[in-house]
Order: sequence, then C-alpha cells, then structure tokens
Amino acid sequence: MEERVLTEKESLELIASMIQDTQNRMARYAAYPLLIWGYMTTLISIVIWFVLGQYQMPEIQYLWWLLPVVCFPLTLYFSRKDRQSGVKNYMDRITAQLWWVFGIVGFLLSCFAFMGKVDILFLIPLLMGMGVTLSGCVSKYSPMRWAGVAGIALSFSLLFVHGLDRLLVFALLFIIMMVIPGHLLNRKMKQACSRS
Repeated sequence: MEERVLTEKESLELIASMIQDTQNRMARYAAYPLLIWGYMTTLISIVIWFVLGQYQMPEIQYLWWLLPVVCFPLTLYFSRKDRQSGVKNYMDRITAQLWWVFGIVGFLLSCFAFMGKVDILFLIPLLMGMGVTLSGCVSKYSPMRWAGVAGIALSFSLLFVHGLDRLLVFALLFIIMMVIPGHLLNRKMKQACSRS
C-alpha cells in the first residue's frame, strides 16, 4: 500500500482535527469527584454544625474521617469507569496528579488538625480552591476556574468568622467551588457523550 504525502493544508487540518478530538473526548465521569467530595463535605459540615450546636458533642468531629473513607473509593470507582471506556489523555493525567498532591497535603493537614492547632477550616477550602482553579485552567473550563478562584478568595472570610458558624461558611464554600461547577461540568459531559 502506497502512502500519500499530505499537503501543508491537509497537515494543518489533520492537526486541528486531532486537537479538537482531544478537547471533545473529555471523560464522562469527570465531574463526579467534584460532586462526591463537594456534597459529602457539605453534608458532614452541616451535621457537625447541628450536633455541636444542639448536643455539644465534640466527638462528632471524628465524622470528618468519613470523607476519605467514602469519597476516595467512589472517586476511584468512577475514574476507573472512564479509564475502561478508553478516555484518558494527557490533560486527564495532569489533573489526576494535581489532585493526588492536593489530596495528600489535605489529608496530612487534617491529621495535624487532630493532633495540634491547625486552622483546618481555613486551610482546606484554600487548598481545594487552588486545586479546582488549577483543574479549571488545565481543562480550559471557565466555570471551574472561576469557582476555584471564588473558593480561594472566600476562604479568607473564615479568618474573620468565629464559632460554629464557620462550619456553615465552610459548607457554603464547597457548594460554590465544587458542587456548582461539578453540576455544570456533568451537564456538559452528558451532552458531549450523547452527541458521540
């Protein structure tokens, strides 16, 4: 079989087509980690706020450990579903590695918060806001980028809010920077997959 040499125009069209294909081939379950971690963090924050306010049970703080126990396996499950569908590109690998770094730092900060004086309610939204912002930049998805920026900026409000109300502000930050862009991205992925 004889190979045909592409003209300059055909080469450019082929390259443009490959770039467009890569952008359109985003993973179907790409939004699920945002939704899983965002909803679970919000739920746990509200439960802890309620229990501390009504029953003054400080042991309820151990409920935070449900986050990695529940969310991490669910995140792995959905990322494997995307991998099985063959949808994994360079952008996906960068984003996954970025979240591994932020996740490990967040986990270590959480451990230190139980052992000593770490303002975890300020640091975690700040850290996760940076992760969401960078993910939005890497994926070129503006709602995620701006939600992350809002999360970073609003996390500083936690330095001025005191008492149990900090938990409600904390929950609100996760709705803003994870749940809302997660739903927007999920809708986009559903539409993209239905067109394919």
